[in-house]
Amino acid sequence: MNLQRKMSAMNEKILVIEDEETLVKTLRYNLDREGYQVYTATDGMSGLELARSEKPDLLILDLLLPELDGLSVCRILRQEGSNVPILMLTCRDEEMDKVLGLELGADDYVTKPFSLRELLARVKALLRRVEMLRQEERKPEVISVGELTIDLRRHMAFWKKDEELELSPKEFVLLTFLARNRGMVLSRELILERVWGYDYVGDTRTVDVHIRWLREKIEEDPGNPRHILTVRGIGYRFEG
Repeated sequence: MNLQRKMSAMNEKILVIEDEETLVKTLRYNLDREGYQVYTATDGMSGLELARSEKPDLLILDLLLPELDGLSVCRILRQEGSNVPILMLTCRDEEMDKVLGLELGADDYVTKPFSLRELLARVKALLRRVEMLRQEERKPEVISVGELTIDLRRHMAFWKKDEELELSPKEFVLLTFLARNRGMVLSRELILERVWGYDYVGDTRTVDVHIRWLREKIEEDPGNPRHILTVRGIGYRFEG
């Protein structure tokens, strides 16, 4: 692990709730080597209390726990308003529990037995995703690019200052992403990841369809656009 990443991880807290002592020791050792602050609990009730008191940056949660099962821990935390990323640990025959866990608010899962490399990759991916969201929240509440104004707080967009655009929620997020990265060539794959999420099961044609809808709303001639430009073989570029 490079020094820069290790210094960054030093302030990130991970809570492991797992009742298998050997696995707990293994996870603690390897997460500690990566530079994370590691907390552990071996039952759901004490794990829930630790999650409340320590407010970790990520929770690794086994489903089969004494005192309080993992699904209940996940449900309670979400009901209390916690948005901590939750990585579930499941067994091969718990397909319904995986689905239910994701529906209750878990962010990802790995199936036992798993490789430590896979688990660490999932941990890093979830923490990167959280940091990206935090960066988005710190950005200005109003974006102005040429004739476009986007009011993030009110979730409204205006063309030519006073013409409100009627956008679906996904169109609004897509237009915001394009405007924030004006002048940059954005691949379809990157747009799909940032706007639809890394776990989206569709393909890049979804991007093309939404781009066409946006063009119909802000371009005088959607067939010959001046603002949302196609970069052949790559994706799109927004010009104000």
